[in-house]
Amino acid sequence: MTGGTPTRVARLSYFFPAHNEEANIEGLVAEAVDSLPAIAETFEIIAVNDGSRDRTQVLADELTAAHPGVVRAVHHPTNLGYGAALRSGFAAARYELVAFTDGDRQFRVEDLGRLTERLGAADHPDVVVGYRIRRADPLVRTLYARAYRLANRIFFGLTVTDVDCACKLFRREALDDIHVESDGAFFSAELLIKLRAAGRSVVEVGVPHYPRTAGSPTGAKPQVIGRAVRDFWRTRFAMWANRSRGLGRGRPIIPED
Repeated sequence: MTGGTPTRVARLSYFFPAHNEEANIEGLVAEAVDSLPAIAETFEIIAVNDGSRDRTQVLADELTAAHPGVVRAVHHPTNLGYGAALRSGFAAARYELVAFTDGDRQFRVEDLGRLTERLGAADHPDVVVGYRIRRADPLVRTLYARAYRLANRIFFGLTVTDVDCACKLFRREALDDIHVESDGAFFSAELLIKLRAAGRSVVEVGVPHYPRTAGSPTGAKPQVIGRAVRDFWRTRFAMWANRSRGLGRGRPIIPED
């Protein structure tokens, strides 16, 4: 935010995926309820519980009851993966602008104002993606991220600074006719690859990143990385075999009526 005040949009759907985030969900919803009125005239908050085994589901339902018409919860009966949680968030969103952060509170909801400000610029971008100004993660995750960014640049020509930064804003209409196959950690990269291939404009904005203070990260688990590698190469080979068919693989981000 260049002037210290976010650009207030008309309507915004904000969602976050949550897997075993009982220590974070109440604070995150309280933060969103507090911060979003400065960003949007009308807003909704959607918690996507991805098969949590702790009290995340119970707390999400309690928060929905405490904030009727503002907070909603989507539940996966089992853990389907990060991409599947994002997919459910997009599908549940009702408004013209859709934003998300992660459920671990490593981003501040108020910083979505940086994204809405950029969205309102004269070039009228379709998507605004954040990049972490200074990443507050363990070294091993930073190294994984650098290698992953380089691989996406080499094999897909994706030049986004921070592919997996979980602070993004979309015009809902830009997601029409975009299909994504991955339900795991490759989801964000595949989505950006296909948005750019479809001619959607994607711009970037720096956002602060904060250390996780509660809960346990899962992004560096071997099974998560293995699934992302599998999806990466599945998409790359499909596009090499037939680019247009490869770009059309997967399910639509916005469910068809």
